[in-house]
Amino acid sequence: MNPQELVNQRLAPFEHEVAMLRPGGPALDAHTHLGLDEDGMTLDPGTLLEQMDVAGVEHAFTFPLHDPERHPAYSVPNDRVLRWAAESDGRLLPFCRLDPGDDPIGEAERCLAAGARGIKLHPRAQAFDMVHSGVVDIFALAEQAQVPILIHAGRGLPETFGPELVEIAQRYPGASLILAHMGVADQGALAMGLRDHPGVVYDSSWFNPIDAYALLSRVPAERLVFGSDPPYGRPFTGLLHILRLAASLGLAADTVRGIMGGTAAAMLEGRPLPPAGPPRAPAVVNIDSRLARVHSQILMAFGCAFVAPDQARWIVEGAMAVCRDPDPGPAQAALERMRPLLEGALVLFEAGERRPGLSLLVPALIVSATEVPQRLPAEVPQV
Repeated sequence: MNPQELVNQRLAPFEHEVAMLRPGGPALDAHTHLGLDEDGMTLDPGTLLEQMDVAGVEHAFTFPLHDPERHPAYSVPNDRVLRWAAESDGRLLPFCRLDPGDDPIGEAERCLAAGARGIKLHPRAQAFDMVHSGVVDIFALAEQAQVPILIHAGRGLPETFGPELVEIAQRYPGASLILAHMGVADQGALAMGLRDHPGVVYDSSWFNPIDAYALLSRVPAERLVFGSDPPYGRPFTGLLHILRLAASLGLAADTVRGIMGGTAAAMLEGRPLPPAGPPRAPAVVNIDSRLARVHSQILMAFGCAFVAPDQARWIVEGAMAVCRDPDPGPAQAALERMRPLLEGALVLFEAGERRPGLSLLVPALIVSATEVPQRLPAEVPQV
C-alpha cells in the first residue's frame, strides 16, 4: 500500500461524520495554492480538484505558491493560475500573488483585468513589512477595485506585524481582508485591533483547534471562513476541523453554512458580511485529561518530525499507549477513533514518509481537542 492509499484508508471512517455534520449548502475553500514552491511542495489543478471532490467542496480561492519563477512581479505563476482557473469550469477562483517591491500595482491591474478575483500577500515569503509603500498602494487599489486581500498571518512573522496590519487595515476599511491561519501570528492584537472593522475575516487553515477556540472566544463565529491550505493541508481534513469545532460549540446551521462558504462568497461578490453575534467560545476550554495527553504528544511529534524523526516516532508511540488505556472513561470512543490514525502515522514515519504521516496526526489532533462540548458561562448570552 502506497502512502496516499494508507492515508485515504485511515481517513475513510471520518467521511460519514463529515457528511452528518454538514448543514447543507455549498463549500468554498478560501485558501488553496497551485504550482511549485521553493520548499519542494507542488500541486497541480487536477489533484486539487480531486481533493475538493473527496471533501465535497464546490469552489476554492487559489493562488501561486512561493514559485522559483516568481520574477518579475509574479507574472509567470499568476498567469498559470489564471489559465488553470479558466479551465476549471468556474470551480477555481484565482487570486493574484503580489510582491510589494516588484511592480505590485501594474501586476494587480493586469491580473484583475484578466479575471483575478482577489489578491494574495505573503509578508514572510516576500520579506516585507506592512509599512512598505507597496503594501499601502495594494490596500488602496483593493479598496478601489472592491476585491479581497488574503494575507499570510501564520508562523514566521515579526512582532510588529499585528500592530502594523491593524493600522493599515483601519486606514482602508473598504478593503476586505482574509487573515490566513486564524491570525496566529499575533491573534490577540489582530482580534482586538480589528474587532470593529467591517470587512475582516479569519480563515481556518490551521491545524490546532485550541487556537480556533482562542480566536472564537474573541471574534464572532460569523467572521471565520473555511480554508485548508493545500498542498500543506487537505480540504477534507479542513472540513472535519471546522465541522467538529462548530459542533462542539453548538453553532447554528446558518452560522456553519456561512463558515463553510457563504461568507467568503459574499466577500467575493462585494456584499456586506453577515451580521455578527458575540463570540461563542469560552476563554477556558474543557478537555478530558486522557485526550489532553494525546493532544500534547501529537504537538510534540509535530515539532520533532522535521528535526528529530526518531523522537517523533517515540512520541507517537506514547500517544498510542494512551489510546490503549484499560480504563478510558468517557474518552473511550475518541481514543478508539484516534488509534488507527496514530498507527498509520507511525507506519509512515518508519517508512520515511514524514508529510503523509503528519497528515494523519492532524485529524487525531482535531478529535482530541473537539470531543468535549464547549459551553459559555451561564452569564454570557448565547446566540
